[in-house]
Amino acid sequence: MEKRNYQREMEQILQKADKPPHILLHACCAPCSSAVLERLAEYAEITLFFCNPNILPKEEYDYRLEELKRLLREMPLPREIALLEGEYCPERFLSFASALAEEPERGVRCQQCIQLRLEEAAKAAKQVGADYFTTTLTISPHKDAQFINTCGFAVAERTGTMWLPSDFKKKEGYKRSIVLSAQYGLYRQNFCGCPFSM
Repeated sequence: MEKRNYQREMEQILQKADKPPHILLHACCAPCSSAVLERLAEYAEITLFFCNPNILPKEEYDYRLEELKRLLREMPLPREIALLEGEYCPERFLSFASALAEEPERGVRCQQCIQLRLEEAAKAAKQVGADYFTTTLTISPHKDAQFINTCGFAVAERTGTMWLPSDFKKKEGYKRSIVLSAQYGLYRQNFCGCPFSM
């Protein structure tokens, strides 16, 4: 079976839109958000949604959120970006993740974590009246874009929302995030955020 080109699918959706769509963009951190915002802000109204109950300890969570806020203040973008913070409830993450501590990166623990965050993003998309929701997670070479998009479509179908397919690492998106991180002096963490990946 031929692999889907989610990046191309996203571009086609944005090009066909008769007006800039409103996208609820789940953000994992400032470095990943930088290149994604640069790519999307020209074509869409964006509400950035920081919802990451997997990030521990709380000091790490707070630092990543503050870096995201600083990026939004300092990065010149063609449109103002709204920032919405989700509920920080690490107990929800730990309730399933603790039993999966030995799972490898990209394993069941990561998949359930991604699903949790995409479900919260879909709820937030409904709340703000967004046309689509998506996530910055596909910019990472450590994350499985196939799984993220499959999960996103499934969550969208269950919740009556619209998933915007993406693979932001395409067209050197990840490399661009590294350049922008250096330009803005962003904190580039060396683990995804959960204690099992530390």
